[in-house]
Amino acid sequence: MATEAAPEWLDKGDNAWQLAAATLVGLQSVPGLVILYGSIVKKKWAVNSAFMALYAFAATLVCWCLWAFRMSFGDRLLPFVGRPDLAALGQDFLTQQGFAGAYPAATLLFFQFVFAAITLILVAGSLLGRVNFRAWMLFVPLWLTFSYTVGAFSLWSPNGFLFKAGVMDFAGGYVIHLSSGIAGFTAAYWVGPRTAKDREAFPPNNILLTLAGAGLLWMGWTGFNGGAPYAANIDASVAVVNTHFCTATSLLVWLCLDCLVFGRPSVIGAVQGMITGLVCITPAAGLVQGWAAMLMGVASGSVPWLTMMVLHRCSRVLKRVDDTLAVLHTHGVAGSLGGVLTGVLAEPRLCRLFFGDDPRYVGLAYAVKDGRAAAGLRQVGVQVAGIAFVAALNVAVTSAVCLVVRMVVPLRLGEEQLAAGDDAIHGEDAYAVWGDGETYEQSVHGNQGYPMTSNPMSSKAEEMI
Repeated sequence: MATEAAPEWLDKGDNAWQLAAATLVGLQSVPGLVILYGSIVKKKWAVNSAFMALYAFAATLVCWCLWAFRMSFGDRLLPFVGRPDLAALGQDFLTQQGFAGAYPAATLLFFQFVFAAITLILVAGSLLGRVNFRAWMLFVPLWLTFSYTVGAFSLWSPNGFLFKAGVMDFAGGYVIHLSSGIAGFTAAYWVGPRTAKDREAFPPNNILLTLAGAGLLWMGWTGFNGGAPYAANIDASVAVVNTHFCTATSLLVWLCLDCLVFGRPSVIGAVQGMITGLVCITPAAGLVQGWAAMLMGVASGSVPWLTMMVLHRCSRVLKRVDDTLAVLHTHGVAGSLGGVLTGVLAEPRLCRLFFGDDPRYVGLAYAVKDGRAAAGLRQVGVQVAGIAFVAALNVAVTSAVCLVVRMVVPLRLGEEQLAAGDDAIHGEDAYAVWGDGETYEQSVHGNQGYPMTSNPMSSKAEEMI
């Protein structure tokens, strides 16, 4: 029977799945990308890189609850952004049914937050090893407010103009991955490169932990794409299976290319192939059949490989920008590729499961088969237009945010800090040993003034005597 805590419109199964899916996505960031970033960089940048991810997660949560959620999914202010307000702080709003799904707005608030947070953390991947942490502290709320909310509202809100135009972005290929790839590359241009020494040699300090972080990222994607239908339904199950099918295929293709061209299987290369597969399938996860997911995995394991390993090294423009973790390729290129392939391979019945009975949503391959080539070409055109909008938005807004931030603090660290890394920035070291006189003694939360004995209680007793 309906109660105040479980009204008639609440589906407990859907609500439970949505909260679980959100938690899985949150684990992709904390601890997933915290571990991955802290271990895939040079030792002297381990603490700083991991902390950039942790800070972004916390700062995004506060800003999201205060104003960004309503800007992304609230009442329309402009065709591309919602009206900011403090409704998310009140119980009246949080306990009512959300704009989608059979559960309260509080569930949607949390689910959409973890997507926003991971987007900022992905942007950080382009800036590791030289960005001023204070500049990053300002960048996160500004970019979230003026870039992410616009993309989310335009593509995902029922009131967004790209949503109404029919752009298919199942779980964030555009809103999250294309945005972070373009924004990260643009921000890297304004921040400037790492030191010449770091650009020449930037080995991971712990490949095993890199794999642990990557594993959390991969498994967390079950909630990333599986939660997109806003229900524990058939489409969610299809999305989960397609996600892992495409990802595994992409990893294997990337690995084979590394073996053929470089003569050895690269662990870091396998991680890159894993990521491009996850990204590529995201806009299509619940909209394509299994064979199409595998085909997308072949494309995501080869096209970004070519742009990263061949095109980037031949392009003067690309080489000028120091994109630390190649986010432009793993997320920007892979996200765009997934968006276009969605327009080609989306299956009509699966589209109905997600979008409802709307004949506009059909992949070009099926439209041609059904004698509706014009509808398929229109869908591909809409997908490309969405890519163009997101790319232009993030180049413009990210540039503006960087220019504003550098009026307050320098975007790039000073040369002494660049040479020292974590020790100079945080006064902490990734592998400091307590009591051995290492850099942890310089931390503001270090061990200064505390007796270093094997038994703290005996030390206290001695003081009393």
